[in-house]
Amino acid sequence: NSTWARGQAWAIYGFTMMYKETKKKEFLETAKAAASFYMNHKNLPKDKIPYWDFNAQQEGYKSDLDFAYLKLDYIPRDASAAAVVASALVDLSTFTTGKESRSYLDFAKSTLKTLSGPAYFADYGTNGGFLLKHSVGSIPHNSEIDVPLAYADYYYLEGLTRLSELK
Repeated sequence: NSTWARGQAWAIYGFTMMYKETKKKEFLETAKAAASFYMNHKNLPKDKIPYWDFNAQQEGYKSDLDFAYLKLDYIPRDASAAAVVASALVDLSTFTTGKESRSYLDFAKSTLKTLSGPAYFADYGTNGGFLLKHSVGSIPHNSEIDVPLAYADYYYLEGLTRLSELK
């Protein structure tokens, strides 16, 4: 009853990379299934930036840990997960065709556009020099909650670079 957003992102990214390196069809099929799960998840916000866990504070969600001590009055979003997914989907779009390829590419473009907007992209000279705001390292460990993260910036830039290199 828990679906960690960045875990899903790593699955999409990792299986896409494994297919890219091996051309083994099972890796491509797993990447596509993980992408479909993420892209079509009923709890994915309209702006495509996921909550840290798709199931957090949803009916049936139970955690072995009590997060009440954090005293959060909102469910943190995870821009790092969105950046990883966007980069992976640009890549995945190159291994598929037609409507499927277009759906991955459109989703990635939309996500990168949102990440480039004022809600997630920091103003120059703010955010400790990081590009993206609102990432989550590990809520269960009370670590890096609603902060900038180096790997969020990395995958954001990688996604933009992959997009710019498409023929």
